[in-house]
Amino acid sequence: MVIEWRTGSDGNAGEQHPKRAAEYVRMSTEHQKYSTDNQSAEIRTYAERRGFEIVRTYADEGKSGLRIDGRESFQRLLADIKNGNADFEAILVYDVSRWGRFQDPNEASHYVWLCKSAGINVHFCAEQVENDGSMGSSIVTTVKQVMAGEYSRELSVKVFKGQCRLISLGYRQGGAPGFGLRRMLIDEHGNHKGILDRGEHKSIATDRVVLVPGPQQEVAIVREIYRQFVEDGSTERQIAEWLNAQGILTDLDRGWTRGAVHQLLINDKYAGHNVWGRTSYKLKTRHVRNAPSEWIRHDGAFPALVPQALFNQARLIIEQRSKRLTDEEMLALLADMLKHHGYLSGLVIDEFDHGPSSSAYQSRFGSLLRAYSLVGYVPEHDYRYVDINRALRRLHPSIVKSIIDGINGVGGTAVQLLENDTLLVNDEITVSVVIARCTLTRGGSRRWKIRLDESLRPDLTICARMDDQNMFAHDYYVLPRMTLSEGVLRLADHNGLSLDAFRFESLDGLFDLAKRARLRKAA
Repeated sequence: MVIEWRTGSDGNAGEQHPKRAAEYVRMSTEHQKYSTDNQSAEIRTYAERRGFEIVRTYADEGKSGLRIDGRESFQRLLADIKNGNADFEAILVYDVSRWGRFQDPNEASHYVWLCKSAGINVHFCAEQVENDGSMGSSIVTTVKQVMAGEYSRELSVKVFKGQCRLISLGYRQGGAPGFGLRRMLIDEHGNHKGILDRGEHKSIATDRVVLVPGPQQEVAIVREIYRQFVEDGSTERQIAEWLNAQGILTDLDRGWTRGAVHQLLINDKYAGHNVWGRTSYKLKTRHVRNAPSEWIRHDGAFPALVPQALFNQARLIIEQRSKRLTDEEMLALLADMLKHHGYLSGLVIDEFDHGPSSSAYQSRFGSLLRAYSLVGYVPEHDYRYVDINRALRRLHPSIVKSIIDGINGVGGTAVQLLENDTLLVNDEITVSVVIARCTLTRGGSRRWKIRLDESLRPDLTICARMDDQNMFAHDYYVLPRMTLSEGVLRLADHNGLSLDAFRFESLDGLFDLAKRARLRKAA
């Protein structure tokens, strides 16, 4: 995918002045062949062959290509182009994967288009096909972009499966060991090689890490914390105050808080169990809290610091705090915390004496965000999408009614099936109606993600794509079942002839087509 500059009949610069170009290089942690130095060497060989003079370098080292977040040089490159500060007429990149491994190939194409619309062409130096805008090069470009994204998806699956297997064998997968525990490095035969200090990592691929008890003094303190909590009835805050009075610091060399004691009391590793996967953060998406049934665990993976019975007693005390409270009582406590602090967070909740933990609120109400909303708190973070989704759900019945009225208006029949909200048209065709929320990329382009209920298997899906403000329908897509191979369909402003053939700017356009079809059939 190289945009060819005609610099002479033989492809050399000849007598013409070199064209000014910028190079973009990126390295994550994949292979040495993708080091920025090696990329730059290949790019400069290409530049010399094609008659370019590299006048500026944009480099992102140690940055993932899944998103542009954190890729400061890539963002600066786009900003320079957008603001007219680019003193070059081409961008040279080693290959498509260095441009990015975006999960949506439209995003990769969008950034190329932004450059091209400013008169700056993007050259992928190691690709074999010229990106000259022809049908063939467009197809190859799209395939390459999909492959770059698919590589990350496949790698994510492989890494996850590998981590699950290692956890099931009792090996530790990252994270601080915790107070009273240490990370022991072992070789492939299980022989101990030494304790890893904070910040140290294994250097041999076949080595593994397991947890072992720390200094006896710390182990004794852990057991005393459990004893005071279970036998003496001390609260987490009282235990934290006792620890601080003794001058005892946490494993991070900090003073103890109620939340720190609470986490020590609920973590399975103190009973000797290796548990992983409580949350997920795959492919740089948002953190997701997984159900306990999805956790990966190996019970009895290493020596326990406290007996299982004592650990269970502590867990039961914590669970009963919320079980004996009604929803209203839990929300009243949450409202008191909000009134006292002026804001809410998981840490604020965990630091509250004699109250349920943040995990208890998540379990009872489905999420902390929903619990917040029930006491009238809106976090500073942008959660407008929650309100947008509620508004779209309220809009859905009116769109369904418009479709029913329109079909009946052109001589057809349409009824809504109450069991699944689909429509039955002319007593033979099932239709599902979905609404797609509009989101904007950093570059201002619109994107829609259409989620399809695969269990319904309707003959047709009518999708209303919302406008930029998610106030009104922007257009409609009518999608036959045969065109839908996945449960999620991602759309941009332009999606190719194959999809745009099913697009209508309004429901009236759809109904007019249906009316003409009915008249032709009657004739």
